[in-house]
Amino acid sequence: MECIVLAGGLGTRLRHTIGDFPKCMALVNGKPFLHYIFHQLKDQKCKRVILALGYKHDVVTDWLKNVEADFEIDFVIEDEPLGTGGGIAKAASVAVSDNIIVLNGDTFFDVDLNQLIAFHLMKNASTTLALKEMRQFERYGSVTVDESDRILSFEEKKFQPYGFINGGLYVVNKESFLQKALPLKFSFEKDYLETFVQEGKFFGQKNKGYFIDIGVPDDYAQAQIDFSK
Repeated sequence: MECIVLAGGLGTRLRHTIGDFPKCMALVNGKPFLHYIFHQLKDQKCKRVILALGYKHDVVTDWLKNVEADFEIDFVIEDEPLGTGGGIAKAASVAVSDNIIVLNGDTFFDVDLNQLIAFHLMKNASTTLALKEMRQFERYGSVTVDESDRILSFEEKKFQPYGFINGGLYVVNKESFLQKALPLKFSFEKDYLETFVQEGKFFGQKNKGYFIDIGVPDDYAQAQIDFSK
């Protein structure tokens, strides 16, 4: 298993809470949020992690010097912000696997990654999304799928009594992704997923596992409680 972690986010909405740090380094019970992602990847037998770094990358690389991991750690550094898509593409260019797990560095989603990869291969997907079942939500856009779990569309943010959201965790087929004629800087969500969804090669695996996105102060505060258990 080879994983890319997007770890270059600025953390603009958390700036007054965490200070001038990348979001992945926001402290949760005294440890960077990235610590908990690494622990998840260790438990799931990941063999190699590629960090896509950008803003304040030295904060992350300094922390890595004291990290003992059961997997190989590599990183790529963006000289300028490339967007989520550009960051994934840069990291994928040094990946060796045909299909790569991609995670957001400010999101924790309790998903069985081996099952997600198996689902991805069974569907012969170009990209598979881990979908989170949600109720009474409006912060996130929703994802619609058909009876075969093929993704049909991505809906804008609005209040939804029930639905599925993009959990920010993917399996990406490297060749299918990198062969697209995309610019150096682009959004993975807008310019890749939403643009190419009509090709019918994106699938969603529905999950009910624990999920948190620490990108806003309220959820960052909730993480302090959740990760103390």
